[in-house]
Amino acid sequence: MQLVFASNNKNKILEIQSMLPDSIKILSLESIGCHEEIPETAEIIEGNAILKANYVTRNYGYDCFADDTGLEVDSLNGEPGVFSARYAGEQRNADDNMDKLLEALSDKNNRKAQFRTVIALNLNGKQHLFTGIARGEITLEKTGNQGFGYDPIFKPEEYQKTFAQLSLDIKNKISHRGKATLQLIDFLKGNK
Repeated sequence: MQLVFASNNKNKILEIQSMLPDSIKILSLESIGCHEEIPETAEIIEGNAILKANYVTRNYGYDCFADDTGLEVDSLNGEPGVFSARYAGEQRNADDNMDKLLEALSDKNNRKAQFRTVIALNLNGKQHLFTGIARGEITLEKTGNQGFGYDPIFKPEEYQKTFAQLSLDIKNKISHRGKATLQLIDFLKGNK
């Protein structure tokens, strides 16, 4: 089975490909000739995943899946949420985003947060959604150099390390994207 993963993020592509069985081959946007920026204009995480999957299916004719992820911080009323990648501006700089979040939390005691990933799959003319959640808290400072995005400041429940300190194997088992991807994989295995 071949599917397009509607992402230009090489880290996410590697993370998901490492979880898939050999029978499922992932095509990148680049490999199908999609070089344009796919609009992410929805107000909710699910909406952006759907927009991206539908864009590829409509314009390129491929079965496709797309994800969108948000970091939702309790004491900030769920921010940055759908705007997580652009929290500190359109340059989408992870360090700037983390610095802004740490500053916003500097006077807060409640540092509980969750990552939420939604995957939209367009397969054989039907759409399916899969959601994964990883609960934890925002640390006081950046720690670790693995992963990407907010990983250096997110400590998952039941762990004393940030996502950026954990091995890819452990992160894939407990992360929001890992949980949503496992649901996707189970679904795909049942639809071969």
